[in-house]
Amino acid sequence: MKLTTKLMAATAMVSATAVSAAELEVTHWWTSGGEAAAVAKFAEAFNATEHTWVDGAIAGSGGTARPIIISRILGGDPMAATQLNHGRQAEELIEAGLMLDLTDVAEAGGWKDIVNPSGLLDSCTLDGKIYCVPVNIHSWQWLWLSHDAFEAAGVPVPTNWDEFAAASDALEAAGKIPLAMGQQGWQQSGAFGVMAVAIAGQDAWLAVNADKNAEVAGGPEYAKVFEAAVSAREMAANSNVQDWNQATNLVITGQAGGQIMGDWAQGEFSVAESVAGEDYSCLPGLGVNEVLDTGGDAFYFPVNDDPEITAAQKELAALLISPEVQVSFNLAKGSLPVRGDIDLSAANDCMQKGLEILASGGILPSGTQTLSADTSTQIEDLMAQFWSSDMSAADAQAKYAEIIGNAD
Repeated sequence: MKLTTKLMAATAMVSATAVSAAELEVTHWWTSGGEAAAVAKFAEAFNATEHTWVDGAIAGSGGTARPIIISRILGGDPMAATQLNHGRQAEELIEAGLMLDLTDVAEAGGWKDIVNPSGLLDSCTLDGKIYCVPVNIHSWQWLWLSHDAFEAAGVPVPTNWDEFAAASDALEAAGKIPLAMGQQGWQQSGAFGVMAVAIAGQDAWLAVNADKNAEVAGGPEYAKVFEAAVSAREMAANSNVQDWNQATNLVITGQAGGQIMGDWAQGEFSVAESVAGEDYSCLPGLGVNEVLDTGGDAFYFPVNDDPEITAAQKELAALLISPEVQVSFNLAKGSLPVRGDIDLSAANDCMQKGLEILASGGILPSGTQTLSADTSTQIEDLMAQFWSSDMSAADAQAKYAEIIGNAD
């Protein structure tokens, strides 16, 4: 695949200032098997230049890694590049002048013409300047299903959430965990968001997450979501794992019927050599409301006073969004590319479903784009409490509506 003229111009521009090789420390939280295989594609591409990728993986989730990343930047010990989610997570760092302005790279590369949906680039933009490079589209809106588990239970693989819930008794009778769920608030909060889009609907979800409408959050549409969450909590009662990839492994090995998790789970299926449509199925929008929330990952580049490092940072930024790297990385990661002009015919059945939804315009912003980090943390804490207790649906909804009412 040939580079576009604009990408070649961007690469030439940053290479012209890169007078010598540089080592760039890159921090990220991609440490599961599938994630490590994907980030290696970035490292391989960068190491093929005169520069060196110094991997700074931080074990754990983004919730563990982000405070470490931010602390280093604020403390004067910045890495050269770091993963964050595009959205509001880096606002204060940008406002403090601690993030590199990538507008020249973006303009030379024609990012406004190739990034799809455009909201991803908007989320990298503050006061008209671009501060990050979006590298993928990740969506939470998926239910992953184990064919082996449902075969053992003697029931067909479900096609929607209601069928999945109805099969829970048969799965338990066969010694299977109906719903795999890691014991972390961000996983439980993410699953709740998926149920909200599917059960309450897009309009209600937008009213709560974009408009911060506490009345809708405390109303009848969301009451149905909390009732479904109680059922999901019961289905996940025996899912005694901590990390998301451990929960995914329960599905891969047929120990659990399903998991609500973002499309990064596909990387784990890929490493396990599981085949979409044969070993597992995927239901976007829980098979109820087929839509994608278009969140994902982006790379930011902290400011430093070494012009050679700065030049290498800009070269890496251009490389991460290049056609070849977008294809290799996203095929390994299970995510969708941010470029709308590349060929992904090699994508599996689940990725093709995602591409079809994206092409149809069935998209929503992600929670990281609409809610502040503080509000998101409050919701995660509530969900962790809810999933680890017998808190009623009504009590949980009342607490949730209060958080939304006070959201910034």
